[in-house]
Amino acid sequence: MVEAAHRTTIRLNGADLEPDLSGALFWRARNTLIVADLHFEKGSALASRGQLLPPYDTRSTLKKLNEALHRTEAARVISLGDSFHDGDAGARLPNEDRAALIDLTNRVEWIWVAGNHDPEPPPDLGGTIVEEFTDGPLLFRHEASNRPSAGEVSGHFHPKATVKTRMSRVSARCFVSDGRRLILPSFGAFTGGLNVRDPAIEQHFPQGFNIWLLGRSGIHRFPKSATLGRSTKG
Repeated sequence: MVEAAHRTTIRLNGADLEPDLSGALFWRARNTLIVADLHFEKGSALASRGQLLPPYDTRSTLKKLNEALHRTEAARVISLGDSFHDGDAGARLPNEDRAALIDLTNRVEWIWVAGNHDPEPPPDLGGTIVEEFTDGPLLFRHEASNRPSAGEVSGHFHPKATVKTRMSRVSARCFVSDGRRLILPSFGAFTGGLNVRDPAIEQHFPQGFNIWLLGRSGIHRFPKSATLGRSTKG
């Protein structure tokens, strides 16, 4: 369990949420771990198009997810869509990874939110499939809506940020929030990132935002004014 002295908290519509260095988000009041954009089997999809990448992206993501579950002792997982890179990703899962995923979905309550890459997640891997999910003050969906509800939690954009420190420029994945809505970084491997200053993200925060940058050994909060430049989503 994460020690209280080391917790970072994001306040969203009255709920206290704890960003994790893995890119997951822990809602302690509901004992829930939230992740976005796992993109299982992206490596095999790219390999089929001639891009040679290590074939263990799913295994690496599952290992990181299992570690986050152990660290937080969460009893529920909400996966915010694009959990599977495409409609055939479930069929391409190696047997060992399939068994590991089913073990996870049997161990805790599991909610798959449908995404644009996986509008129909595989039904044979356990868990419950939904378009959106509401629990108390929070609404979970894959992509931020143009008509946001207070307490919206989403993924999709794989947010990253670049900030200038006294020593250098630092670029990393990040959480983005204005206190009413929150966008998670991607959790999976090979997922790239979109800079928070890109209009696709900025348009959802007309009053500005803060970021929680995932550093090597800690999470660092910065205002929008500290962020620089743009990058491209992978």
